[in-house]
Amino acid sequence: MNRLTGKVALVTGASRGIGRAIAIELSKQGASVVINYSKDDEGAKETLEEIKKINGYGIIIKGDISSFEKCKEIVQEILVSMGKIDILINNAAISQIGLFIDATEDDIQQIMNINLLGAVYITRHVLENMISRKSGNIINISSMWGEVGASCEVLYSTTKGGLNLFTKALAKEVAPSNIRVNCISPGVIDTKMNSFLGEEERKSLEEEIPLGRFGVPSEIGKLAVFLCSDDSSYITGQIIRADGGFL
Repeated sequence: MNRLTGKVALVTGASRGIGRAIAIELSKQGASVVINYSKDDEGAKETLEEIKKINGYGIIIKGDISSFEKCKEIVQEILVSMGKIDILINNAAISQIGLFIDATEDDIQQIMNINLLGAVYITRHVLENMISRKSGNIINISSMWGEVGASCEVLYSTTKGGLNLFTKALAKEVAPSNIRVNCISPGVIDTKMNSFLGEEERKSLEEEIPLGRFGVPSEIGKLAVFLCSDDSSYITGQIIRADGGFL
């Protein structure tokens, strides 16, 4: 039996990578999926096509979550067309690699607005519907760097660390409304975000991972399904690592 039949899920950053994989895995379990993205029109269409191939249902809503007002519009559009939001996956993120000392004000604002404030904004608006129904699941997609930090990814690490504490604090606040909030902290996942790695760099990194390989997006998707389902009904406020033992 599908574990998420009748549920409506909003997945941000769902046009590729981990976001796409989560959208597909949620659909496999019966959820109706809202594919949110900012720029990649073709990628969003490809995600929807993958969902249709498995006889799932989804819609596409384009919108920049770094805007508080745009997040409000996105949520209102979903409520008009779908009636509710049961699941929110805060996945949208960008990465910046380089020395912190070289970061410009624009660099700092961009990554903070998308990776951290975007999740805060969309959650703020989604919660109104969840609280009124006293039901909901929120999953934030963080990173192992949000726990231990990474040289040359200081800003990225900062945003993910903030997302971790946002998860823990919010989980305590909304638990009385029967809303669970958890965080997935992936290690190195084989996505376009890591496509800059050369063959030797990749091999060296794989050797540092006890399981000896990069993770694949569908593994994060399956973990998200578990956290959205009643199988995890007593789990909230947790940061769950999926890193092949890297940490």
